[in-house]
Amino acid sequence: MAVTSRADAQWSDGLASGSGSVALASGAGEFSMTWKARSEGVDGATTPEELLAAAHSSCFSMALTHELEGNGTPPAWVKTSAQVSFVPGTGVTASVLTVAAKVPGIADEDFQRIAAAAKDGCPVSQALAGVEITLSGATLMD
Repeated sequence: MAVTSRADAQWSDGLASGSGSVALASGAGEFSMTWKARSEGVDGATTPEELLAAAHSSCFSMALTHELEGNGTPPAWVKTSAQVSFVPGTGVTASVLTVAAKVPGIADEDFQRIAAAAKDGCPVSQALAGVEITLSGATLMD
């Protein structure tokens, strides 16, 4: 069964002078957005890339958990950060994942292999196939 997720965005005025917002249909939040936030990285508003980073980090955490369970080594916890880069005039250029996890009973080399497989198997990674996706760090915690 397919699950469809929805968000609703609105924008007013021109690109540089305007502003908008995006609301999650789940009711979990409404976020303001501006071109200045997107092109210059100012605080106080979200960007499509920040929302992609949220999607990528959460999807990767779930994909890694799934891979670790399949290996017989379920994690105690997984924490993932995603940094999605945007270049005005070019678009989204990269997503860099950094993960730390506590996984009892696994060797670091197995964890690294499984983390790499999760990066490739994550559905959001697959949706972002047109950009460079890097697993910059996979740290196994004691």
